[in-house]
Amino acid sequence: MALVVAQEVPTSSIMAVPHGPVGVGMARRRMREELLASGVQDTVVDDAVLILSELLSNSCRHARPIYENGSPGSATAETNDAPVASVRASWRIDAQGRLTVAVTDGGGPTRPLPATPSITARGGRGLAIIRSLAKDWGVHDSVVGEVTVWAALSLQGAFATRVDLTPDLPPSLTRRAGVRTGRPLPGFPDFDDLP
Repeated sequence: MALVVAQEVPTSSIMAVPHGPVGVGMARRRMREELLASGVQDTVVDDAVLILSELLSNSCRHARPIYENGSPGSATAETNDAPVASVRASWRIDAQGRLTVAVTDGGGPTRPLPATPSITARGGRGLAIIRSLAKDWGVHDSVVGEVTVWAALSLQGAFATRVDLTPDLPPSLTRRAGVRTGRPLPGFPDFDDLP
């Protein structure tokens, strides 16, 4: 007779990943596995994984990493290890049926803002993709030297509620839309409070 042990699936997760392309793949795989195990719809999981990919890619391209055990160029006295350059990826399902995806890094020279790239541009569409998939998104200064960019998705009927971003929107609606600075993440405790 086989013994079956029930395993509780987490509704939130936080992980440090390397600051670079390898970290994007690691976070995408873990998020997909955990959300599918939690019973989240495939379409919502696909949207969440795409959002996480865009947030991590933007972080790797435009922001500094977080150094877990010192600053760049330093080494710890006990281990003589070089500092670990990473970013934090996290996701959480709250009681209101909302999935919040967030990436925390060391910040960059500018604030994240949606761009309007030319048709031939190789990049610059990440935040527009996030805006079209997410119910809300924003930027939050979590602690000194760290910046978190987050996006919230609905777990119910997410595909039907996507926003079409048309180029004919008035500038007052497209300028800095969705960007919030210095406000806490909706339904998200401080990252330091998470286990």
